[in-house]
Amino acid sequence: MNAGSNSTVLLRARSSVCALYGFALVAFALAFTHPLILLAVAAATFGAARLSGVQRQLRGAVRFAIPLALMLAVINGILIRDGVTVLWRFGELPPFGQLDLTGEAFAYGFLLALRVVVIIAATALLVAIVDPDDVLRRMRRSAFRSALTAALATRMIGVLTRDARRMDQARRCRPDAGGSGRRAQLLMVGSVAAGALDRAVDVAATLELRGYATRVAPPRGDILPYSRADRAVLAAALGLIALLCVGVGVGLAHFEPYPRITAITGATELLYAALIVLTALAAPLIGERGRRR
Repeated sequence: MNAGSNSTVLLRARSSVCALYGFALVAFALAFTHPLILLAVAAATFGAARLSGVQRQLRGAVRFAIPLALMLAVINGILIRDGVTVLWRFGELPPFGQLDLTGEAFAYGFLLALRVVVIIAATALLVAIVDPDDVLRRMRRSAFRSALTAALATRMIGVLTRDARRMDQARRCRPDAGGSGRRAQLLMVGSVAAGALDRAVDVAATLELRGYATRVAPPRGDILPYSRADRAVLAAALGLIALLCVGVGVGLAHFEPYPRITAITGATELLYAALIVLTALAAPLIGERGRRR
């Protein structure tokens, strides 16, 4: 993630407020099943991603989520027999019993599919706008050893992947291809694990020599004040959380899938959905306008 001066507001803000912003969008998708609210969260998520230049990450996540969501929709339509609009009667089908395909089950299945896609997209936005290195830096006062362990683990993933790839290529070059089946897989896993332990011992010894074994907390002098981007994203995140609490507390956007689909959609729900989109996109839009000025 680019965090330079040319980055957008969501990429310039500190990790804590960006995480709060992303978690607020994920919470909306988890708290509501109403299609209007889900579409509003999807519009807010993809709009924020486009304004932040991370739409490629979201497209990859959505491509992964669509097959899973469609499978969930089909399974719900086949296995759930609630609903009064019967589309097809298959009769008795052991071990499921009476199998009836209802319109409500299929409609709710596709709504669940939409919900899964929105949740995964919002989570992908959260991952894209939060800088993991900044998270580890801010953890080091309260959980210094945990932050160091997490930093080493994330940096070692690529190294271990390359080791496993080279070991696999070496195994395939042997005359017998290094064996096959579960035994070859176990040997490969054992070799990678042994290499990981050796690297961990070497890294631990190096860090101990450099003074990481001492329990000295890092200074507070590097804590910077909130910038314009931090305040803009924090305001949007708090606004989303306030909207979420009001919507859940009042019971807005009521939805019932069975026995008949009941989705209350009036002026209040339309205004509520519009406020979600406007609040989520306020930080990127206003922040970028202020930066250009």
